[in-house]
Amino acid sequence: MRLIQVIKRHKPSVFYSFLMGFILSIGAQERPNIVFLLSDDQTSIATGCYGNDQVVTPNMDNLAKDGVMFKNHYNTTAICMASRATVMTGMYEYKTGCNFLHGPLHPQKFLKSYPVILKEAGYFTGFAGKFGFAVTEGTDWDDKNIKAIPSDAFDVWGGGPGQTDYQTAKNQSIAHYAEKYPHSTRAYGAWANDFIKTAKQSGKPFCMSISFKAPHLPFKPDQYFDYVYNGKTYQKPPNYGKEKAGHLSPQSKSGRQYNEYTFWRDSEETYQDAIKKYNQLIHGVDYALGMIRKSLEEQGLSGNTIIIFTSDNGYSCGAHNFGGKVLPYEEASKSPLIVFDPREPQEKRGMVIESITGNIDLAPTILEYAGIKPLKNMDGEKLQCIIGKPKKYQNRALTLTNMWGNDEIQEMAVVTKDWKYIYWQYADDRMQPTEELFHIGKDRYEFDNLANDEVYNKRLNVMRKLYDKEYNYMVKHMMQGNDYPKYEVLFNRNTLAVNKKPFLIGTYSERKAEEDRIKKDKKKL
Repeated sequence: MRLIQVIKRHKPSVFYSFLMGFILSIGAQERPNIVFLLSDDQTSIATGCYGNDQVVTPNMDNLAKDGVMFKNHYNTTAICMASRATVMTGMYEYKTGCNFLHGPLHPQKFLKSYPVILKEAGYFTGFAGKFGFAVTEGTDWDDKNIKAIPSDAFDVWGGGPGQTDYQTAKNQSIAHYAEKYPHSTRAYGAWANDFIKTAKQSGKPFCMSISFKAPHLPFKPDQYFDYVYNGKTYQKPPNYGKEKAGHLSPQSKSGRQYNEYTFWRDSEETYQDAIKKYNQLIHGVDYALGMIRKSLEEQGLSGNTIIIFTSDNGYSCGAHNFGGKVLPYEEASKSPLIVFDPREPQEKRGMVIESITGNIDLAPTILEYAGIKPLKNMDGEKLQCIIGKPKKYQNRALTLTNMWGNDEIQEMAVVTKDWKYIYWQYADDRMQPTEELFHIGKDRYEFDNLANDEVYNKRLNVMRKLYDKEYNYMVKHMMQGNDYPKYEVLFNRNTLAVNKKPFLIGTYSERKAEEDRIKKDKKKL
């Protein structure tokens, strides 16, 4: 369904009358351009400016020197589909209703996403890369069908369905860049250059959003950058491997994150190959960032263009023996977040913000930069407020959830700058509901679970109360559909295991057996 048809059907006249007031009151020449860049699966520590001297990310590092780096940025759901819907709408997953095995984003909710709002407010908009979720009134969450992606919501479209592809030629909307830029990461940099020229000619302020495929699996980096890490041997993180996972909950070790992605732990050779390719993919994104900043300079737009760089989730890279993302531990849930506003005074350049931030903050921040008041349904804070008064937000809390995958790994957590509390809700004859408490202000590698240490009983109770507060907010605001109401039962710390059983969808072994059966049946066809 085309977005224009949806707008006509739902007729949100009051909402758009509100926006038109801003269009009349704010001149186009006063509004900044906005560039939003999203990598895929980039954990924060895979970035030089976040303290990693084994990686080469000069453009990200320079962006941090010129702007503001948020040291503790969390993705409230650490999986691409849900996180991307949250990024665009500023709402927690349980309000968007959008994730694998749950459902697509309803068109009415997409109408309140930052790209649609900015376009209605007079911005020239463009999108390139992996869109990552479907927008439809149906129940099919699969975005592989291009018809389920609202390409008509943007003035210029360079995106694609599904995971997209590292080979430029296999992405229809950017295939014409393939000869010069065979790898999609640099091709998106070239697309950005052309978009910036077109946007300048439009005479409007612009918002350009690019969602890179990199560094998502399969790890197929651009050969153009083979020289960067040639001969490099990487040191593993201090919490690498099975020996550093004994203190973690049995639930966390029951999914594919612990039992698959074996290349991270098969051998020293497979680890070095994986981490090299992963870092090389990120270097490609860094190069594309440099291409974009150069284009802005050449077009005379760098002085009025805000750049926001982040990722949709982190990546475990072998920490605690985990591969993949999804889980609420630091490596999987945290990503870099850098904001550069060239209009800010020199004393605010190179700031490092310790207060926690989340992907729910991005949409309200983008709207605020455009001079539009964030919508009341948005859960996030404006980063401008955190930059202006960081101490005010030093005790802020965020909810982290996993509502996808096998039953055991579905959980809810609450995190502050210094503490993290995780409630693993699943129970059977192998395991009981488990609490984890980490003093992440002093223990970033999450070596010590303090939940059973009597010394920390007071802090445990504080975090339990904070969890219950966030749980009650979730229950009050969660979508009544797409299989979300069950989390009122599952994430309640007082629910008995017997009362959870009707809401369970399958353990890891059960779901793996079903997947294997389906694969076997397909081979027979």
